[in-house]
Amino acid sequence: MAPYEPEQDTSETGELRVGRRKAARYVVPIAVAGVAAATIGLVPALATSGDPDLPKISAQKLIEKIAASDTQQLSGNVKISTDLGLPSMGGLAGGFAGGGGSGADGGEEGKGSAADPKSKLMELASGTHTLRVAADGQDKQKVSVLEDAAEYSLIHNGDDVWAYDSASNEAYHAKDAGAGKGEAEGKGKDASKDLPKDVPATPKDFAEQALKAVDGTTSVQVDGTAQVAGRDAYRLVVKPKQSGSTIGQITVAVDAETGTPLKFTLTPASGGAAVVDAGFTKVDFGKPSASTFDFTPPKGAKVTEADEHADRGGDFKGKDQVGKEFDKGELNGLRVIGEGWNSIAELKLPGGQGLPTAGSGDVPPDAQKLLDSLGDRVSGKFGTGTVFSTRLINALVTDDGKVYVGAVTKDALVKAANR
Repeated sequence: MAPYEPEQDTSETGELRVGRRKAARYVVPIAVAGVAAATIGLVPALATSGDPDLPKISAQKLIEKIAASDTQQLSGNVKISTDLGLPSMGGLAGGFAGGGGSGADGGEEGKGSAADPKSKLMELASGTHTLRVAADGQDKQKVSVLEDAAEYSLIHNGDDVWAYDSASNEAYHAKDAGAGKGEAEGKGKDASKDLPKDVPATPKDFAEQALKAVDGTTSVQVDGTAQVAGRDAYRLVVKPKQSGSTIGQITVAVDAETGTPLKFTLTPASGGAAVVDAGFTKVDFGKPSASTFDFTPPKGAKVTEADEHADRGGDFKGKDQVGKEFDKGELNGLRVIGEGWNSIAELKLPGGQGLPTAGSGDVPPDAQKLLDSLGDRVSGKFGTGTVFSTRLINALVTDDGKVYVGAVTKDALVKAANR
């Protein structure tokens, strides 16, 4: 019978906050090669089997164990899937990121590099993927995305950051001038500052994001045990106490020996397959071979330097297609309604108008039909608007140009707009 620890008393909330703040200091340093989405779907066959008999442990002690886990060396495979209920975002993401497309055409002049991490890694925002990961301290990490007939790798080794796309035989290179230096000394000096760094790539990365939500609106408990990638683990369950959130619960499988999160699963309040699931199928906490982090561009590969890429406009500069600078001040009135898991961001669209309509002549009728099919019309004291929904995030765009967005239900958005 797997051990079970009751939900923590709310008097421990302060201690839980301290524990998760400590946990945020001990990330396995693979975030340099993260995924840009925290939305991954459940894969039941994720190397979980059996319920090992482990000593009982409280949620507070387990969070402290995560905080004390300073895992700097590991290697293995991570299986991730995304299930937001949206079409694949690969091509669209590339356009927003300002990087090139994929394939041989991605590196054409003005289109950026097919190996640019900011666009390539966005493809992980949907579907199922297998990653091969390795880390050896702060200055050596590698993540490879394994595909049927190709491989994409992102390697951080000392002051060099390399990305290589075998499908297009293109490489992307940046210098990390802050490697091995203090944060203040290295800040703002490196060409790799625009590369993705603080987005999750491993179960521990995802777990740390979840622990930031631990407060008085959160239930935290240890709910039995599991075995992940052949290792015994405790199951830490984090879920909202409030109603109205689209998040059902977050489950983190924590390695019983090292305190390293091995698997992360986010299930929606609506039930069904999880929105987020990332877990090791194979893991080794030994020191990876030094050659793991070596990289030399293959013969004939096109190499794009990060600074050159930025100079020719490949990096996203906050401009639209005609080069007009985006004025951040136009997104005025940004504020947060509610607290905890039910927080809703409210902002105003530029111009004080809602979405363009066919009636105004701004969009073709066929495009209007497509737009209508993607959202639900709603009304209330606020007037009328359209709610666009995913399995996790919902957004209400009112006809008078206000936007309400959060991991909350459609009804919660309408209530916020009515207030």
